[in-house]
Amino acid sequence: MSSKRFMIIAGEASGDMHGARLVRAIRKRSPDAFVFGVGANAMQGEGTRIIVDSRELSVVGLTEVISKLPTIYRAMGLVKKSLHRLRPDLLILIDFPDFNFRVAAVAKKLKIPVLYYISPQIWAWRQNRVKKIKRLVDHMAVILPFEASFYRKHGVPVTFVGHPLLDRIPPAIGHDSNRYNSEKPVIGLLPGSREKEVTTLLPVILQAAQRIDNGLPAVKFLVSCSTSIKEDLLEDIFRQYAGSLDVSIVKGPVEPIFKESCVLVGASGTVTLEAALHGTPTVIVYKVSPLSYWLGKRLIKVDFIGLVNLIAKKPLMPELIQEDASPQTIAETVIRMVSEPEKLRQLEKELLGVRELLGGAGASDRVAKIAFDLIHRSERN
Repeated sequence: MSSKRFMIIAGEASGDMHGARLVRAIRKRSPDAFVFGVGANAMQGEGTRIIVDSRELSVVGLTEVISKLPTIYRAMGLVKKSLHRLRPDLLILIDFPDFNFRVAAVAKKLKIPVLYYISPQIWAWRQNRVKKIKRLVDHMAVILPFEASFYRKHGVPVTFVGHPLLDRIPPAIGHDSNRYNSEKPVIGLLPGSREKEVTTLLPVILQAAQRIDNGLPAVKFLVSCSTSIKEDLLEDIFRQYAGSLDVSIVKGPVEPIFKESCVLVGASGTVTLEAALHGTPTVIVYKVSPLSYWLGKRLIKVDFIGLVNLIAKKPLMPELIQEDASPQTIAETVIRMVSEPEKLRQLEKELLGVRELLGGAGASDRVAKIAFDLIHRSERN
C-alpha cells in the first residue's frame, strides 16, 4: 500500500493531545504515513508537520473570538492552501467546529473524504448544525455514549469509539484515604488551558483560595499550569492575587494534582472528566463575558455544563456558573466539601463509576481503523 497523507485539524490543547495519540495509532498501521495540519507540541512530537500552531487560535465564549479574527482568517488561508497543494487522502477534524466546518467545505469541493473525531457539542446548542455535518462529513467518530444515538437519529454515519482518556488513564484503584484528612488538606486549582480562561478564572480562584486559607487550617494549594500558557502571564496574576498562600505551580501533566488533592476547583472542560477518572471530587467553575453568557442561556439545551454530570445524568460535581463563580461561593463550597471526608470518599466511588459509561480503551486505534477504511472506500469509488 502506498503511503497515505492525512491532514488533522486540532484547534485546542485537548485536541492536540487526542490528535497526537491518533497520529501514533495511524503510524502503527502505516509507519510512513505523512501527517500535517493544525496542532501544537503534542502532535509535533509525534512527527506531524504543523502548518498553524493551534495555540494561536484558542478562544473561549461566543464573543471572545472577535479579537482573534485576523489570526483565524490568516490560519484559514494557510489551511486552504495546504489542502489544495498537498491533497491529503483524508481530512480528520477534531472538535473546533466553527473553523473545522469551513475546512470541511473546502475538502468536500476537492473530493477529499472527511472524518470528524470528537463531535462538536451540537446536542447541547445550535442543533441545526447537524444538517451541515450530514452534508460535509463522511463519518463521525464520537467519544460520548449519548452522541451516537443523536447522530443516528439524524441519519449521519457514526461510530462510538470510546473516550480517548481511557487510553491514557488506567483504572484507578482508589486513593490513600489520608488525602481526605481535613487537618492538612490539599486543594487543586485548574484554571484552564486557554489564555482567556486563565485571565478570567485564575484571579477569581486565587481570591477564593485566600478565603479557603482563612477557613481551613494548614491548607496547601497546587495550581496547574498548562504548557500553552505563558509564564509571565501567570506571574502577573500571582503577584496580584496569591498573597501569602502556600501554593505550588505544577507545570505540564495534571496527574500529580489529581492524586494529591482532596478537592479540585476546575474550569469546565475535559480536565473535569480526567478528574472523575482519577476519582477526585471537583467543583466546576464557568465564567465568560456577559454577552456570551446571555446568548448561551438562550441557546444551550442541556441541564449541566460539566461532562461528568452530563454523562452521569446527575450533579456529581457542583457547578458554579457566572455570578455563582464568585470567590465567596467557591470558598464556601470547597470548605463544606473538605469538612465532610466521608462524603468525599463516597463521591470518589461514584466518580470512578463514570468510567464504565465511557466504553473501553483503544479509541485512537478504532479511529485509525475508520480512517483507513474511509480512504479505501474513497479509492474504490
